Amino acid sequence: MVDLIIKSKIREAVKGLNVSSEVPDALNKKVQRLLDDASERAKANGRRTLQARDL
Repeated sequence: MVDLIIKSKIREAVKGLNVSSEVPDALNKKVQRLLDDASERAKANGRRTLQARDL
């Protein structure tokens, strides 16, 4: 699996909170599933370009 999430950016986004070491991996998996689903929608619509509306 590709690393899509930058760990230091998670900390920036949730200032004032500690971030468990499990969060980046869990978030990466969610984003990957979102992209997989969006890719399938684009293909189903006969496109080779992923667009915001696929998300």
